[in-house]
Amino acid sequence: MVLRSCWKSRHKNRPGPTAAAAAALRGRAGPAALLWLCATQLVCAGGALAETKNVVQKDAEFDITYNDTVTSENQTIYAFNHTVSRNKTEGVRVTVDVLSQGFESPILFVVRQKQAVLSFQIPLILRGLYQRKYPYNHVGRTLCQPPTRAASETQYFFVDVSTLSSQGTNYQLRVSRVESFTLHTDKKFSFTASPSQPQYFKYDFPEGVDTVIVKVNSDMTFPCSVMSIQDIQCPVYDLDNNVAFIGMYQTMTKKGAITVQRKDFPSNSFYVVVVVKTEDEACGGPLRFYPLRPDELIDAGNRSKMIDVIVTPAIESEVYVMGMLFCLGIFLSFYLLTFVMTCVENRGMKKKEVLQFPADMSPAETGKTPASPYEYGSFADNGSTLSSEAITDSATSTDNNYGYVERSLDSVGRIRHESLSSVEEDDYDTLDDINSDKNIVRTKKFLYVSDLSRKDKRILSKKYQIYFWNIATIAVFYALPVVQLVITYQTVVNVTGNQDICFYNFLCAHPLGALSAFNNILSNLGYVLLGLLFLLIVLKRDIVHQRALVRNDLHALECGIPKHFGLYYAMGTALMMEGLLSACYHVCPNYTNFQFDTSFMYMIAGLCMLKLYQKRHPDINASAYTAYACLAGVIFFSVLGVVFGKGNAVFWIVFSVIHILATMLLSTQLYYMGRWRLDSGIMRRILNVVYTDCIRQCSGPMYIDRAVLLVMGNIVNWSLAAYGLLERPNDFASYLLAIAICNLLLYFAFYIIMKLRSGERIQCLALVCILFTAVVWGLALYFFFQGLSTWQKTPAESREHNRDCILLSFFDDHDIWHFLSSIAMFGSFLVLMTMDDDLDTTQRDKIFAF
Repeated sequence: MVLRSCWKSRHKNRPGPTAAAAAALRGRAGPAALLWLCATQLVCAGGALAETKNVVQKDAEFDITYNDTVTSENQTIYAFNHTVSRNKTEGVRVTVDVLSQGFESPILFVVRQKQAVLSFQIPLILRGLYQRKYPYNHVGRTLCQPPTRAASETQYFFVDVSTLSSQGTNYQLRVSRVESFTLHTDKKFSFTASPSQPQYFKYDFPEGVDTVIVKVNSDMTFPCSVMSIQDIQCPVYDLDNNVAFIGMYQTMTKKGAITVQRKDFPSNSFYVVVVVKTEDEACGGPLRFYPLRPDELIDAGNRSKMIDVIVTPAIESEVYVMGMLFCLGIFLSFYLLTFVMTCVENRGMKKKEVLQFPADMSPAETGKTPASPYEYGSFADNGSTLSSEAITDSATSTDNNYGYVERSLDSVGRIRHESLSSVEEDDYDTLDDINSDKNIVRTKKFLYVSDLSRKDKRILSKKYQIYFWNIATIAVFYALPVVQLVITYQTVVNVTGNQDICFYNFLCAHPLGALSAFNNILSNLGYVLLGLLFLLIVLKRDIVHQRALVRNDLHALECGIPKHFGLYYAMGTALMMEGLLSACYHVCPNYTNFQFDTSFMYMIAGLCMLKLYQKRHPDINASAYTAYACLAGVIFFSVLGVVFGKGNAVFWIVFSVIHILATMLLSTQLYYMGRWRLDSGIMRRILNVVYTDCIRQCSGPMYIDRAVLLVMGNIVNWSLAAYGLLERPNDFASYLLAIAICNLLLYFAFYIIMKLRSGERIQCLALVCILFTAVVWGLALYFFFQGLSTWQKTPAESREHNRDCILLSFFDDHDIWHFLSSIAMFGSFLVLMTMDDDLDTTQRDKIFAF
């Protein structure tokens, strides 16, 4: 009783214990009790002398502004009470404004509630980068409202005001109710927030709604702000320095959106917290203030921001099913179309065989066994005529063919069979006489496919089959750590709640399980399915060709472009891996894993160029080891560019020099068909050629067509190198991909033009594929350049480009890019495969190699 009286004396100006208590103790206790009582009174008196603060408690009311003064000698306690209902949530907001200027010590405000304590000082000091300090004299905070189990309950809370300043400081205190504290579905609510006056509101999941999207918008880019989704618990973290402690959060300028699922909030409700940051650097804004001294306070100016918030229901499970069925339906229709065309083609082949073997004539009636079914067709006549004319032509045109004698189809089988005795390509290439023969053949002014397809077919087939096995091995070793890494990324996002790690289109990011944007992953299914379909088409063609070789079909042996399918298998595998790795990238898209999305794009572009070159140069095409080593170098520079290339002049100078040197070396290799050497005498030979062809006599290039292609290629590549050196684009991976695509398109255009110049024609199927692919590529690029997000900017700036779904309420523009680009790549592969089908009955010594 005495200790309690002593405590009251310090807080209610009572000097000692009550008289009744003292009399009771004197009457009941002996001298020891009296001695203890005296000691207690001395302690209380000493405390009262040491702390002479006057504590005043006032009963306060809502929506009334209290103007008071506080010093170190007085402390004011405001007592409030309000009724809390279980079915109605009503917010309470405390607003404080300090009127005095230049006060020496801050004022401390402590709000004591039933289950929470909120404290803050004025001036409120918020820190920015490099420990900058921003003071705020006007503070507004919303009190946390703990849930109540009773239908109606009266709750009390107290606001304590104190300071250590000896001089009086004037302040204003106002406590008011927040009538619109609860957000309603599909109803926009507007409010104002600032760094010292954060806002948060409550949202309850309605019945039947399991997922909602919280959208926050503003007409003002700056000041930078943060939106957060937090569970219903106290305290609520609503300041710039603690808003990232719990829940999900993201920075924003004009747009912000977070998808919230009921399963993550056991109370079936959550808080939407909006905080304005003290600085704009996190949103890509400038840092305008630099303090002269570390402890200098900086006036941040007016950082109020008008904000709109709306909560809308997300899509239902039926939309997920429709999206998946739509995606499967599109790409499975290509399987159905391919099956129908295969059936039609097989029926045509059977009719052709019937015409070649009439029912009234069998091979036995002719008295001999045919070497090939084509012997009974019109090709036998053409072949014999061609063979007789060829000998005459070769005798009169030895200046072009250098003694190369054309052979009749009747002798092809025997010669081809004898050439199969070689089992190692190196045994053929390392002989001096063969090297001499290569120099004679490959340096002719006019080359034919027969000049560059002299090596044994079995050896070349094994050589090009390595492309497939190597890329399959690369895919396994590349994909496994990628999958592991993106799973870690997604786990970090889910655990930390930091929505700035991944650059989604948050307005159309539909979660499924632990995945945050399932639609962006699903739309990559087309690459995998169409890549698999292309592999099946290649396999079918490969089987048909192998059967023709077993029959000693002369067309398969000596006519048309040599059939090597290894690169086709590698292209189909690369397309499938592009789909897998693009899906991995879209698990958490950001600048550090963008190379996952582009690595196999480099592979595809490189393989397509190699296949174009291999068509008419099968003997001198690059080996798989050389090709993949070069592509590995490209990916290596891609990683260096992403990590070090942003604004680094040294990197861009080195890369541009390497780019130009590589272009010159490749041009020399292509122009001389590999018949040159890079050694110590290279400069002497270059000077000799310049003196002979440019100074001594002005002569044009010997290989005009090749020279035109290489000059155009050098112009394009030198221009791209100059652009990169001058502009230094932030997205180095896309810049590198643009180089590859430009070179591929240039070579493809050159191939088509030279094909038409040579008198060849493009069959109907190939022409349809070209036109269809060109249209689809145009549409795909339109959706690609919509730019729904970009990791070249800050996450907040990237969200300014976010847009709603445009297809089935499930897919956005980038998903449509995935659909169309996968179809376009598949069509491009078909073009490469079918564009030379018109040459299947033309002898190779009549097909130009360009």
